[in-house]
Amino acid sequence: MLRPLDRRLSEAGASVRQEMTEIMEQLSRQQARRIAVRAQLLDVPRPTDPLEIVRHLTNLQVDLTTAVATNAGLVLWSRLGAHRFRESDLEDAVGDGSLVEIANRLRPIEDITLYRAEMAAWRNSVPLEDWQEGPQTWLATNTTAREDILDELRREGPLPARALPDTCDLPWRSSGWTNGKNVMKMLEIMEARGEVAVASREGRERNWDLAERIWADDPAHAPSLTDARAERRRRRLAALGIERRTPSAIPPPGAPELRVEGVRGSWYVDPGQLARLDEPFRGRCALLSPLDWLVFDRQRLLDLFEFDYQLEMYKPAAKRRWGYWAMPVLRGDRLIGKLDAAADHAVGALRIHALHLDVEPTASLVRDVDRELRDLAGYLDLELVDERD
Repeated sequence: MLRPLDRRLSEAGASVRQEMTEIMEQLSRQQARRIAVRAQLLDVPRPTDPLEIVRHLTNLQVDLTTAVATNAGLVLWSRLGAHRFRESDLEDAVGDGSLVEIANRLRPIEDITLYRAEMAAWRNSVPLEDWQEGPQTWLATNTTAREDILDELRREGPLPARALPDTCDLPWRSSGWTNGKNVMKMLEIMEARGEVAVASREGRERNWDLAERIWADDPAHAPSLTDARAERRRRRLAALGIERRTPSAIPPPGAPELRVEGVRGSWYVDPGQLARLDEPFRGRCALLSPLDWLVFDRQRLLDLFEFDYQLEMYKPAAKRRWGYWAMPVLRGDRLIGKLDAAADHAVGALRIHALHLDVEPTASLVRDVDRELRDLAGYLDLELVDERD
C-alpha cells in the first residue's frame, strides 16, 4: 500500500510543487490537520503491512509502559487493526533483524546506513554538536573501561549491562536518574558511536553485543553526513506531513514553507501531501498511544487541532484530569477526546474507566468509539469491561 503511494507522491515533480507553493501561500487549519493525519497513515484505507508502516514512520519509540499495551504495539495496532496485527508480528520483525533498536527506537535495518556517518563523526570527534562534547570527553577519560566492555562483549556477548565490568575512573554525573550509572551510560554513548548495539530485550533489560554482529550493512557504502541528515529530515517531514519552522531548523529538501490560517509562524509541508490536497479525505476513528507521533508535539496539537492534552502518568492521581495513560481519540481530522483505560491481564480484562469527550456524543460517534474499543480488546485478547458511570 505504501510503496506505490510513495512512488506516486515522489513523481509529483519539482515543477508541480513549485506551482502549488506559488498558488497556495496559506493552508486552512483543516487542510493542515488532514495533511498530518494522512501522513501518519490514520486515514482510510488502512495500511496492511507492519514493516512498511515502520519504514514510513521511520521509527517506533520503545516505551515499556503497559498500562494498556506498549507504545510500539499501540502505534501499529491503531494503523492496522486487530485483524491485521498481533504483538507477535512486532516480536518477529525484531527477532529476524528486520527492525533494530537504536537509542530506544525501533528502526528498519536498512536505515542504519543513514546513521553511519554520524556514528563515525562521534568516533572521530569531528564535527561534534555541543551536546556531544561532554559525553565524548567523559568516554575519553574512561578509555580503559570502554575497552574492558568491548573485550567482554567480544568474548561473551550478548550480555546485559549488569553483567559487564564497571572499571570507570571518573563516574558519570548528572542531575537525573542516570547519575552514577556508568556502564549503562557508556553503552549508550558507544551505541551512538556505532561500537555496540542492542541485540535483544528480556523484559525491560537490554542485551548488548558488538554492533558488527547486529547491523549487517556495509559502513563503506554509507552516505555522507550531510546527505544522510538531509534524507532523514526529508523522511521525518514525510512521516509528520507538516512541521513548524523554528529559527534553528534546516529546511527539509524540497519542502515548501507555508503559513496556516490563524496560527503563528510558518510551517514546512511535505510536498507529496501538498499534492494530495484536492483528493477527497476519508477519515476514521482511532485510539492513539499518548506517545504517538500525531500527538507527541503538544504545541502543534494546540495550534492545528486545538486539542488540550498532557500525559498524566507522572502526576499524582488526584491531579489527573483524564487518567494515567489517557489515549487521545481521533475521529476524521479532529481529536475529540481522551480514553481512560487499563489492561488487567491478571483477570483478562480491558477496563474502560472513562471517556472524556470534547464534543457532543452523537450516536455515530459512540458507535465509532465502541468499535475501536472492541477491536483494542481483541488485539489484547482481553474481555472488554466497561466501568463508566
